[in-house]
Amino acid sequence: MCGIAGQFALNGEDADAALVGAMAERLAHRGPDGEGTFFSGPIGLAHRRLAIADDGRQPMESEDGTLQIVFDGEIYNNLELRSELSAAGHRFATTTDTEVILHAYEEWGRDCLARFNGAWAFVLRDGCRRELFCARDRLGIKPFYYTLAGGSFLFASEIKALLAHPKAGRRPNDRMLATFLAWGVADHTAETMYDGIYQLPPAHTIAVSAGGVGEPERYWSLVMNGARGGVDDGVAARNVRDLLTDAVRLRLRGAVPVGTCLSGGIDSSTIAVLFNELLGGSGEQQKTFSVSFDDPRFDESRYIDTVVAATGASNRRMRPDTAGLREDIERLLYVQDEPFASLSIYAQYCVMRLASDEVKVVLDGQGADEQLGGYIAYQAPYIRGLLQRGEIFAAIREGIGSARHHGSFFSWAARQFFVRSERRGLLLGSPPEVLRYAGSLDEVLQREITASNLPLLLHWGDRNAMAFSVEARVPFLDHRLVEYLAGLPLDQKIRGGVTKHVLRRAVRGLVPDGVRCRMDKMGFVTPEEVWMKGELSSRILELFTTHEFAGRPYWDGERVLENYREFLEGKSAYSTEFWRIACAEMWLRQFDA
Repeated sequence: MCGIAGQFALNGEDADAALVGAMAERLAHRGPDGEGTFFSGPIGLAHRRLAIADDGRQPMESEDGTLQIVFDGEIYNNLELRSELSAAGHRFATTTDTEVILHAYEEWGRDCLARFNGAWAFVLRDGCRRELFCARDRLGIKPFYYTLAGGSFLFASEIKALLAHPKAGRRPNDRMLATFLAWGVADHTAETMYDGIYQLPPAHTIAVSAGGVGEPERYWSLVMNGARGGVDDGVAARNVRDLLTDAVRLRLRGAVPVGTCLSGGIDSSTIAVLFNELLGGSGEQQKTFSVSFDDPRFDESRYIDTVVAATGASNRRMRPDTAGLREDIERLLYVQDEPFASLSIYAQYCVMRLASDEVKVVLDGQGADEQLGGYIAYQAPYIRGLLQRGEIFAAIREGIGSARHHGSFFSWAARQFFVRSERRGLLLGSPPEVLRYAGSLDEVLQREITASNLPLLLHWGDRNAMAFSVEARVPFLDHRLVEYLAGLPLDQKIRGGVTKHVLRRAVRGLVPDGVRCRMDKMGFVTPEEVWMKGELSSRILELFTTHEFAGRPYWDGERVLENYREFLEGKSAYSTEFWRIACAEMWLRQFDA
């Protein structure tokens, strides 16, 4: 993918070429293969290019010179759209999907977005309308940030580019930071942790003209089915398999090597096996990339080995450790722009670095959990919803199944509930309450997909991949599959305490049963608690004992230090609040706040 940035000087002055150039330079990691700019009066556009196609230089201009575009992303159905547009009389000078967007906008106007299958953030200068038209893909796979500073509208793929302006994001957004510390969420609203810097929400557009910045407008919505039953298991499984196979097929397009992030879970394993099926007898060997750990509680090597044996794929893996984390933490924070809630992000960072040695594109299993009820915590709202609808016997069956398959998780979760509630008492202020699992399962999943969880994971994934100039593609977020899964009844997602029911059935005979029938949930995890009690403890104590830390308005520094020492001494359980507070402190120092 690429990096985009630009300016619309609303005060009538010409765009600042030095500013736009500085913004683009901060995105060089997103596009190391080239750069380009366009200036016309108050408008300046910049692009950093990651070469997936040979003739994709940007900014790109329409034939008549009235449109210019900078685009980050991929339109996976560009060949089909190109054929349709050619039949309508459009002539193409390149083979790129960027030019497809230009012609699609000429043909269908803003309605062109409904025809795209892909991931995108683009800004199109419409000379006839004298405006910038900005759009972000349905699920928010690609990022888009903006701010008003010095009389200008500024936009960029990453926050760090906006900070090139001396008046942009000078203060932390205290409300967002406090909410992150209390609840571990971010990217759940249009606000960021920088005061005055916003992100364009997924499935939204925004128009900017000399008259000012319009309100973001939604162009796509997800409707979640809250019913139970009524769909044949076999039909649902076949449809899911067909849609997912085609999603993978489209995401294998391109002129560069494609690999797969393989964690050993059912999602990434399904992607790897479908990838292998599509290779057929080509003789090409799929490349997969993984992490492993010496501690068997966090190591998924046996599942990775099972998938590698079944596909004949090559596999490279590495072992994240605290020595590497200490070396990488400052860059990881810089890459992400904002503090992050879990050290699991570091495992993904390491996988992307590993993959960058061999490929420019990777397939990733992100998005399946939120759509298919994959997190064990989703069992509670499912059972609650059944009870609310008076389906008592169904609720009992689900409760029994949940207890049988996930009893140890619920025991741990109950203990953690009290630990985390107490640890929130270490924080100062009254942040807005964020209850991820409130409501029925359909309400929870819709919120998780559009706001409370998936946008944050996509943020992490995009920055981790682009830090190493790698494009990450997510087949589970093909909008056709997303809409189909949203329309399925809830018992296709959870049944008898078993998560992802329809997916497990869809890949029967394809994904090895040792992986397909797994009931534990890991993914790219790290042994955070072990590290925080062991090799990272000296670094955390160093942070927690400084005058800077003690003087922050976000927490009671003395009590945080006391609680952390009690954890080190084995007197209290671990909870992620410790890491969130430590990460926020490191971010504030990097922020120079």
